[in-house]
Amino acid sequence: MYTPRLSEKYAKEVAPALMKKFGYKSSMQIPRIVKIALNQGLGEAITDKKRIDVALDEMTSIAGQKAVPTVSKKDISNFKLRKGMPIGARVTLRRQNMYEFFDRLVSVSIPRIRDFRGINEKGFDGRGNFTFGVPEQIIFPEINIDKVSKISGMNITIVTTAKTDKECYALLKEFGFPFKNSKKN
Repeated sequence: MYTPRLSEKYAKEVAPALMKKFGYKSSMQIPRIVKIALNQGLGEAITDKKRIDVALDEMTSIAGQKAVPTVSKKDISNFKLRKGMPIGARVTLRRQNMYEFFDRLVSVSIPRIRDFRGINEKGFDGRGNFTFGVPEQIIFPEINIDKVSKISGMNITIVTTAKTDKECYALLKEFGFPFKNSKKN
C-alpha cells in the first residue's frame, strides 16, 4: 500500500527527534499534524458570481480534493451582502491528502513565492496551530498561469496535536518548513 513520503519521514525521523528533544514518556505525547485547512475569501464574488466557480476549480486542483463554497452568515447592507451568498472557498485535508499537499507545499510551492525569505513565525495561535497566508495562487504548479483571470491569495492553517507553540514550531521545523531565521529554539 502507498504511504506518502512525509508520513514515512514522520515515523522514522521526526517523531524520534521530537521525543528526544522534549523528553516524552509515551509516543502518544509526540505532536503530529492532524489536518491542513485552506481558505480563500472572495469579497469580489458579491458582484461577480463566476468568481466563486473559478476559485472552487482552482482550490480543487491545488488541494487534490473537492473545495466547498463558504457562505455569509448575515446581511451587511454596506457591502451589499445578503445572508447565504457564497463569499469564499475552503478545503480541509486529512491523512494521505494532507501529507501529499504538505510535501508539495514545502518542496515546490513555497520556494516559488517572489522575493521569498522564509515564512514569518508569528502565525502561531498559542494552542499549537500555525496559520500563514500565501499572496498568490499561481505559486502552485497545478494552476495554469495563462488561464488565471485574477490573482488572489489564501490562508493555510496547519492544525497539530502540539500543546504549545514551541512544540508546533519544532514539529514543522523537523518537516523542513521554511521559517525565517528565528529564536524559538
